[in-house]
Amino acid sequence: MFEMTNKGKRVREMFKGIASRYDFLNRLLSFGIDTHWRRFVAGQIDYGKGGSILDAATGTGDMALRIAATAPPSVRIVGMDFCEEMIELARVKTKNSRNSERIAFAVAPCEMIPFRDCTFDSVTIAFGIRNLDNRVEGLKEICRVLKPGGKMVILEFSAPGNGFLGLLYGWYFRKALPLIGGVVSNSNAYRYLPESVYEFPSREDFKEIISFSGFVEITHQDLTAGIVTVFTGMKPPVSSS
Repeated sequence: MFEMTNKGKRVREMFKGIASRYDFLNRLLSFGIDTHWRRFVAGQIDYGKGGSILDAATGTGDMALRIAATAPPSVRIVGMDFCEEMIELARVKTKNSRNSERIAFAVAPCEMIPFRDCTFDSVTIAFGIRNLDNRVEGLKEICRVLKPGGKMVILEFSAPGNGFLGLLYGWYFRKALPLIGGVVSNSNAYRYLPESVYEFPSREDFKEIISFSGFVEITHQDLTAGIVTVFTGMKPPVSSS
């Protein structure tokens, strides 16, 4: 049985505190590019007719709504997050969407997904894998609820390197972002963001963690000069032997 650590509880409280400003700050602090990133992720997922997709760490539901706008009407989407306040905002947003009947929400951590084995065609997680209490357990749970041959797509911030862009990115992330975030929200939350990004494993190290968690055919692709990275992995198909 998964039990959230004190760190996990603090992170959940932090997101609770910024929930009402979360969407506004995402647009502001990413200069609106986050909508392009989510559109790219929605184009990477797999599904069959009448299939289902889980958006883990859904936040206020932006990724779930993007998937619903992209996938055929027969595909159902579940958005899941460990912060109830985020899910409540996601429900309000979705209620006003033409895809509202296709999207359901659940409150749960990725390390303890409340669905049966082999339920989903694909699982997405956008800007949430950094915040997991136990990434390996979360990835194993994602693998468990995927159907054999199902696909996981992760979108996460990355460090773009040590060139000019890397230095500019580092200044913006470490200095400007907490100041901007603090004007309209909780500055502690936006100090946590750059700290958690720079503490995140390298692309190759994280791919090893994904492999250890049960996935195969693991890839990564940088977007926007490496500011974010999309990782993919597949649950092994059922052996025919």
